[in-house]
This record gives sequence, structure tokens and C-alpha cells, in this order.
Amino acid sequence: MTDTAAPVSPESAPLPDIPPGLWGVLDAALAAVDADWYEVAEDAPAQQEVRAQLGAMRIALERTATGAWDPGSIPRTILGRRLLDLVRREVIRLAGRLSPPPGSVPLLALLEAIERLHRALEPDWAQHFADRLSGPDGMDLVVEVAHDLRSPLTSILFLAETLQRGRSGPINAVQERQLGLIWSAAFGLSSLASDVIELARGGDRLVDVDPLPFSVADILESVRDIVQPIAEEKELQVRLHTPTADYRIGHPVALSRVLLNLTTNALKFTSEGFVEVRAEQDDGTRIRFSVRDTGRGIPPQAILTLFEPFRRRQTQGEYAFSGAGLGLSICRKLVEAMHSTLEVDTSPDHGTRFHFLLELPLAT
Repeated sequence: MTDTAAPVSPESAPLPDIPPGLWGVLDAALAAVDADWYEVAEDAPAQQEVRAQLGAMRIALERTATGAWDPGSIPRTILGRRLLDLVRREVIRLAGRLSPPPGSVPLLALLEAIERLHRALEPDWAQHFADRLSGPDGMDLVVEVAHDLRSPLTSILFLAETLQRGRSGPINAVQERQLGLIWSAAFGLSSLASDVIELARGGDRLVDVDPLPFSVADILESVRDIVQPIAEEKELQVRLHTPTADYRIGHPVALSRVLLNLTTNALKFTSEGFVEVRAEQDDGTRIRFSVRDTGRGIPPQAILTLFEPFRRRQTQGEYAFSGAGLGLSICRKLVEAMHSTLEVDTSPDHGTRFHFLLELPLAT
């Protein structure tokens, strides 16, 4: 299969003179690859095609050595790159058998000519990857990669927590801290992979479509338990405030995901103080959930794109947003799916507060 992107010309500077003996080595290498082709590749292309490619390589390499190679003289194909690799290997093998051995300068010149041709035959992988992402199966490819990342990361989280809690034997304070760092890093990557998968599904998918009874306090405590290693590493407090009437009817999975994402973000962008997760009785059966931090706040120019996925990173240094911005986008979509609106209050040097109001009837 021939790559469609235009070839990239090799460097045009002439190389040192290559003596006839080394060109003879190259000819012998080309002949060896031609003769052995069916031994090195199953379901090989026709010998005539292989021979034509090797002949074109011989001409291209001689012209490359003089700086006069025409990039259109040889197609950029998978077969061509494979053959050139085999030729390079044969050149090195045969040159080592010459007597007397060739000088290092001409041998390096021949190898450099091969390397220049190899670089020129390399496909434009960036363009190929962009084409794949923009194709009909582009999102499927992204989701597949995210799934492949999440599985080993889940194992790392489990093992790090098991070791940190001393279930595999006693550990010292330094090891406990290091395991906390491992857990935090793996958790961040796992969350990003999950966000990619959720965004591919729309970002507003309610796992529990029908309202279920649940404990608000249990959700808040679960969020705190998950982020505790991150908080301890940064020496931050995670405060909870639960409502008097605890048991409600709603969408606990979506609520937990939103609060966990907001709390993780708050910890990420807070260097000292605390992060507070509150569930306050508003009126009737409504509860206002909020996550407040004592960080630096969000600059006004960043608010406009705060909930956009794949936003550009802020470069002025005022606020270290993640480059992707998937988490907040999904939080907003989930809150809207629960018939509410995610709002934000922020001020420089006084922190940030994300909050939303949910209608949650009491569970009998």
C-alpha cells in the first residue's frame, strides 16, 4: 500500500566519496535481499515488484550520496521501508567481511545515504493519526485507547492502596508517602480515561435512570475516602457538611461522580487551607451541594471557556487549568441531566465554589 502524503526530501548536502568497493557491497546486499525475500516474509509481494523496488533504491542511494536525489523517484511504501531495513542489515554484515576492511569515513557515508533515504520514506504519522481521528471510527479509537489505559491503572490503584494500608506487611512513613503519590498519579490518569469514555457517550449518561434511595452522607464520605491520599500529600483538610435529613431519592451515581470530580479539581488547584464538600438543606426537599476551596481563584478571562471540553490551556500563568477540561464539562452535563445548573463563584486569592441545587425527595 502506497502512502498518499508527499515524500519528505532527504538532506541535500553531498556526502564524502564512496569507493567502488562499497558500492559493490551495496550491490551484493541488494542481491541478497532479492534472493532471500521469500524467506523473510510470508505472503510476500511478487518477486518482480521486490526487484523493481530494489533497483529504484540502488539509483536513489547513489543520487542521495551526491545530493541529487529526486524524492519522486521511489514510492513511499511499507514494502520499500521493509526492504531498505533489510538492505542496511546486509550492508553492515557484508562490509564486516571485506579484506582489507573499508575505511570508517566511506562506510559511514554509505550508511548515512541509507539513513537519509529511510527518513525520506517515513510516512507522515501525524497526518495519518489526524486522518484516523477525523474518520468515522475516530471516536471509537479514542475510547478504545482510554479503555486500555483504565484497566492497568485500576490495578495500580488497588495495589498501591493495599500496600499503603499495610495489608502486605508493615511499611515505613517514607514508603507510605511514596505509595500515596503513586495512588494519586494513577487516580488522576484513571479519571482522565474515564472522562474520555464518558464524553464519547455524551457526558450526560445517568447510570441510574430511575431515581433510587440513597444516603447523602455516604456519598460525601465516599468522596472524602477516595481523595484522602491526595489531600494528605498536599497537607490539606477535606471537610464535610451533611444535611439533617440524610436519606433521599435521586441519582446517586451521577451525584457521586460530579462531587468527586469537583473535589479532585479543588484539591489539585489548592496549595494550602482546605476543601469543603457541603450538602445543605435549602427549602422543602431541595438540597444545595457545593465544593469550596481556598485556592487562588479563577481569573475572569478563564470563566468564559471553563466548561468547554478540549479547551486551550491558560498560558498567562494565572490558573493552571488542565489542557483537556473534560471533567468540568461532564460535571455540567450530569448536573443538567439531573435537572439543575452547575454554577461557580470565585474571587482572586479567596478560592472557588462550585454549587448546584437538586430536588431530592425524602426516602421513607
